[in-house]
Amino acid sequence: MKQPSDEEALDRIDLKILRQLQRDGRLSNADLARLVGVSPATCHRRTERLFKAGYIRGVHAVLNPERVERGALVMVGVVLDRSTPESFSAFETAVRKLPFILDCHLVAGDFDYFLKIRVRDMADFNRLHGSQLIALPGVRQTRTFFVMKEVVDGAQLDF
Repeated sequence: MKQPSDEEALDRIDLKILRQLQRDGRLSNADLARLVGVSPATCHRRTERLFKAGYIRGVHAVLNPERVERGALVMVGVVLDRSTPESFSAFETAVRKLPFILDCHLVAGDFDYFLKIRVRDMADFNRLHGSQLIALPGVRQTRTFFVMKEVVDGAQLDF
């Protein structure tokens, strides 16, 4: 069975591999091969190619935040004092160094960035906000949203 090169479109087998691994990254190669209908050797070659081509960025465990004392989810809207490439770069460089920030997205609209943060509780967030968030370069304003209920979180890509 011919494998597509990095430049070619993914075929149905590649898409099946991606869907299965997205559902369960712990599948053994033998189980994955059986589920997608190819030999284990073919499955291994295709999976390795998908990693090398950047279709799969990594495989990791999804932890229960409450079990590791990070039960409070906070979204923070950030407005910078200037909208320049230098301001954005300085902010992004600093944000990457803060381990409590799970996600940082440059957005259009009333804010420049949205941050997704997990903390123990409101007091923990208050400490981080006062000591680290407002000290980020170029921050003019933050608006904090404590998440009351996580309706959809970490959904699988639909393709």
